[in-house]
Amino acid sequence: MKGPDEVLLAHGGGGELSYQLIKELLLPTFDNPVLKELDDAARLYLKSKRLAFSTDSYVVKPLFFPGGDIGKLAVCGTINDLAMVGAEPLYMSVSLIIEEGFSLNTLKKVIKSMERVARQTGVQIVTGDTKVVERGSLDRLFINTAGIGSIDGDLDISGGNARVGDRIILSGTVGDHGIAVLSQREGFQFESNLLSDCAPLNNLVSRMTKESKNIHVLRDPTRGGVVTALN
Repeated sequence: MKGPDEVLLAHGGGGELSYQLIKELLLPTFDNPVLKELDDAARLYLKSKRLAFSTDSYVVKPLFFPGGDIGKLAVCGTINDLAMVGAEPLYMSVSLIIEEGFSLNTLKKVIKSMERVARQTGVQIVTGDTKVVERGSLDRLFINTAGIGSIDGDLDISGGNARVGDRIILSGTVGDHGIAVLSQREGFQFESNLLSDCAPLNNLVSRMTKESKNIHVLRDPTRGGVVTALN
């Protein structure tokens, strides 16, 4: 991108710099026909009559941690929320709230990270928004994502289906993400290399539900971890 090397208030003002940010960074990175229209709302085409819709906001410190970053976390988080009800993620929105003075090179890295996950999972980022707030008003960068997915067949996966005696199956070890972020933030040293297990789970869920019709509850333990998810 030509021009300043950090985010200015004008980047969120709707004028020339806003257009430059969209045209030179966001459009080329999240390239798809729906987004290119730049309408106030994305027009979508859906075959399924059963849809899932989810939204979440992401704040993490540091922005980059072993195994991921805030961009990867934001896209994976919404994809996984949709997957937890058996939905195939299709479309996403991305809204960025950026602190004045934030490095444009760092923003590019975050955006590229989001695009990699979206491409890997076949999700299209079709709409979004960018706001810039005064220096000191927030901690560098906040991201909000929302997603729409389709639920095929007669899948009925919901926390309301939980019953006494259900068998609980974990897809991996517990606490990897939290410890990876904490170790990076606080400078803790461990003998082994800690990596966040932040990853999209939609393909895993799709394979699971095809193999077994007994799956009736899914949870992606984020804040609060497994204990909170089980309670």
